[in-house]
Amino acid sequence: MITDTRDGRQYVGKADGAETILQRWSDYATTGHGGNVELRGLDPATFRYSILRVFDPATPTRVIDEAESHFKQALDTRKHGLNRN
Repeated sequence: MITDTRDGRQYVGKADGAETILQRWSDYATTGHGGNVELRGLDPATFRYSILRVFDPATPTRVIDEAESHFKQALDTRKHGLNRN
């Protein structure tokens, strides 16, 4: 999860498959948004990164997708945060 510390809005994402959490966060550090529309234009220096859950690398993608969706719903990041999907 990425929290914009200026206003508290959150973004929930995942790193799965061949992409590790280090690769994903390196992408955010390099681009400032990692390809996510709602993060574009924000100051990545104000981002706080949190790991919500860790999975075994053999975990099926479906299970990871369900967990990501759960956190988006539980944290209301689609309506009051930085997730569009």
